[in-house]
Amino acid sequence: MFEPHSLILGFVVALGVGLLIGIDRERKKGEGPGRGAAGLRTFTLASLAGATAAAAGGDFLLAATVLGVAAFAGLSYWHARDSDPGLTTETALVATTLLGGLAVREPGFAAGVGVMVAVLLNARVALHRFVRSMLTDGEMHDLLIFAAATLIVLPLLPDHPIGPYGALNLRTIWLVVILVMGVGALGYIAVRIVGPRFGLPLAGLASGFISSSATIGAMGARAAREPQLLKPAAAGAALSSVATVVQLGLLIGATDLEALKALALPLLFAGATAVVYGGAFILWALRQDRGRVEETAGSAFSLRTALVFAAILAAVLLLAAALQDWMGEAGVILAAGAAGFADTHAPAISVASLVAEGRLAPPAAVIPVLAAFSTNTITKMVFAFSAGGPRFALYVVPGQLLMLAAAWAALLIA
Repeated sequence: MFEPHSLILGFVVALGVGLLIGIDRERKKGEGPGRGAAGLRTFTLASLAGATAAAAGGDFLLAATVLGVAAFAGLSYWHARDSDPGLTTETALVATTLLGGLAVREPGFAAGVGVMVAVLLNARVALHRFVRSMLTDGEMHDLLIFAAATLIVLPLLPDHPIGPYGALNLRTIWLVVILVMGVGALGYIAVRIVGPRFGLPLAGLASGFISSSATIGAMGARAAREPQLLKPAAAGAALSSVATVVQLGLLIGATDLEALKALALPLLFAGATAVVYGGAFILWALRQDRGRVEETAGSAFSLRTALVFAAILAAVLLLAAALQDWMGEAGVILAAGAAGFADTHAPAISVASLVAEGRLAPPAAVIPVLAAFSTNTITKMVFAFSAGGPRFALYVVPGQLLMLAAAWAALLIA
């Protein structure tokens, strides 16, 4: 039995959902003989009918009510199929009836879903324009890959330790792959939305979510080809390190929150230093002739890069587990530092995974992660010298050293 107060709340939510969706449909139904069949009153009544059916007769009566509404929606579609071949309003009417029934049992959830339905209905023009005019075939391909990785592969993977030393959790490793692709795609989308007019600084920040080392190399090569873009390129290189710190925090936090809490101060210090250093270069660079910055092209993310990242992560997990078994915590530091020359994130996540599995105390994760951060900084400085030359490195390297010093200095305060 439903309590009176829960029934009242459910019917209020059902009323609100019906009104919210009905207002959108009323605005789009048109006028005159060719107007749509369902508007504000129809959607509100459908939602209240679903709530009444769920309260009075349970699942059986709700199912009968939904079938009845679906039948009327089908007749409406049949009548208007020549002038309006779409099924949006009819589908929304059935969904509204179901949401009315759901509101009696789960009012909060029904309210949230109702708002999402209303947003989708109201954003029709923007969504159609985005899909037809802005979304490229390559981006659609990337979206399907991301959806398959998230919705198909991830649920099939086992969620328990396997392999030597029980060091590997396939679901955790694949979740990191998804996060790497997702964060890279966010950077790509940022450039697509804002456009190229903000120049190399924004491109560097967005690209840093994929690889800060590679971004510094690319910015150095750009500065070497076009010396007039030296300052904007240096700003992009500096801001790529901001992305590194942000991504590092996101990935460690997704792996283990206790490890993130232990590393919060070093990451905050390093990130703030990168923001200040990069911001100074942005103010300097925005007064320069930014030149032409190419539109974002290619893929939103690299699946190959993500898979290589997963392989590195698995190897580092195995190595760290073996060295910890042989040498204790000193082995973890050694393994993380060696892996940091190639990438900061993989060893950091490996260390956080050890914390999540209870193999390492959260405070003990700080030194290995900073060791990886340090060796990766060496790689970035080498890239700056080799790709951009001494002058580019003169702008970029001090920022990298200041970030590193700030991260280690945080240990003295903690």
